[in-house]
Amino acid sequence: MSDQPDDERLEELRKQKMQEMQEQGDQNEAQEQAQQQADAQKQAMLRKHLTDGARKRLNSVRMSKPDFADQVERQVLALAQSGRVSGKIDEDKMKELLRELKPDSKSFNIRRR
Repeated sequence: MSDQPDDERLEELRKQKMQEMQEQGDQNEAQEQAQQQADAQKQAMLRKHLTDGARKRLNSVRMSKPDFADQVERQVLALAQSGRVSGKIDEDKMKELLRELKPDSKSFNIRRR
């Protein structure tokens, strides 16, 4: 008879745990959906303000330096949102922007004695 209350308590704990896991899963799903929506909006803005050549150049940069490409995207979006972009950014303007944002390269002088 003493096993009965323990079994009921155990079943109640299982139900609570399942409910918590389900709620956590719903929250994760909502976060993923919000992230996907934000990415879609970002891509739409980039398509609107970049020509095909500029997008190709940015994708080429992304292959070798993903962090730098993210920085360039943020800069392009900031320029577009502030209204400082007139028309679309073409490949030449993208080259100029990449040069401006390029991190300073470090040079090393090796001297032998």
